[in-house]
This record gives sequence, C-alpha cells and structure tokens, in this order.
Amino acid sequence: MSDQDNGLPADRIDTSKPHPARMYDYFLGGRDNYEVDRAAADQVIGLIPEIRPSARANRGFLRRATRFVADRGIRQIIDIGTGIPTSPNTHEIAQAVSPDVRVAYIDNDPIVAAHAGARLTGTGNTGFFLGDVREPETILSHPTIGELIDFDQPVALLLVALLHFVTDKEEPARLVRTLAEALPQGSYLVLSHTTADFHEGGFPDVIKVYDSATATMNVRAHADILPFFDGFDLLEPGLVQVPLWRPDGPLPDPEELRRIGFYGGVGYKG
Repeated sequence: MSDQDNGLPADRIDTSKPHPARMYDYFLGGRDNYEVDRAAADQVIGLIPEIRPSARANRGFLRRATRFVADRGIRQIIDIGTGIPTSPNTHEIAQAVSPDVRVAYIDNDPIVAAHAGARLTGTGNTGFFLGDVREPETILSHPTIGELIDFDQPVALLLVALLHFVTDKEEPARLVRTLAEALPQGSYLVLSHTTADFHEGGFPDVIKVYDSATATMNVRAHADILPFFDGFDLLEPGLVQVPLWRPDGPLPDPEELRRIGFYGGVGYKG
C-alpha cells in the first residue's frame, strides 16, 4: 500500500532551511540531505561532537524496542516522526519477527514522503502519509490508519526522537495522551527524547542552530520526559540513556556513555 501523498512535486520540498530529519540523516552518515542541512549539522557537531554516537545509539534503541514489541506479539505499529528512511526501518525489524506486522509511517517532511514509496511502502503491510504529531486527531482519522490499524487489537506507538521538536506551549504531554487514549489495553509506547542532563554548556548554542531550522529543539530533563508515560507501566529498566535500554551488545565506554544525550523507554498499557 502506498499513499497518494507520496507523489510530491519537487517544489513542496523546502531546501532553504535546514530540516531536523535531514540533519539527523547526516548525523547517521546518510546522504539524503542538502548543503543547508549539512552546514547546520556541522555546527551542531562542532558544539557537541557526541551527537553522532548519540544518534547511532538512539537508532539502536529503536531497533531493540521494535524487536521487543514484535516479540511480545504486537502486529501493528504506528511510527510518528519516521524521518529519512534508514535501513533497517521499523517494518523491516518487526517483519523479521513476523511478516504479518503492519506499519503506518507518519512524518511532516515532504522529502520523507518522496522516499517512502521506494523504501517504506514496498509491502502490502506498510503505508505512509504526511501528518504532524501536533494534530493527533488528524493522524488517528487518516484513511491509511483506518486501512492498516485495528484499534480493537494492541498497537505499538513509536515516538522516537520526536517530542523534542514540540514546544511546551504545544503541550506534548496532551498530544501523547490523545494518541494513547486511542490505544487498547495490551498496547505499547516506545519513546525517546534528547536531553542536556549529561552536557555542560554547548546546548544553548545548539538550540540556536535549530532555531534557524524548520523545527526548534526543546531539550528536557528526565523529570520532564517521564510524564509522557502517564497511563503506561514503564517497563524495566525504565527511562534510561538509550544504550542502557536492554542492550544486545557491548556498551559504549564510560566516557562516551556519559555524553549520550538521549533518554528512551517503553511503556505498557495494561
């Protein structure tokens, strides 16, 4: 299944400002970015060189958490803030556990849509549409959600490296709550969020870089991220730095680990 939003004219892709999804792709070593994105990303790297290992660690968390929910029997996933496709993508990870897993991808960046047909919607169990987490009701009522997701059965909701682009004024906790209320018992919330808890200095200047992009950066402390899991049982080991969430390989060395600026966790709706 592919959504009609995938066929986008080039003029819908804004290359005049850096875009966080394309900057993240650059941090991961990808090539689906523009000079404006690379210039902004290089500024961030100059301020906090750990951003690249942090981005890789966050991607590892996505992989492990997706496999975890699929192993727990989840057969449908809503992935909001998909970002530039980077293999293995959510559906590839989940469908390696069970080929019948269905994945609805949502992102607000037209360039993601431009890549979705080739990389995200190649099977009958996946779909993509343009949407914004700030409009949760619109996401929940979209036809692609209706085709792929049965809200009478458990769902995994993925909000990975997304909510730090939502301001406090936009009430991220309310947005998560609206989405979570649609999920039946037995569902999961997979969430990660950037933090400055492990950085001294640097981050105010990083925020200034993102202020010139299409979405501002809103770093939050552990105590501010934890309420996003309200209504869910936070599974062990809790909300932790992403390399510490159920690692399946060696951890970074202590100095690098100390600087990984992402928290991640998985909640269960019992």
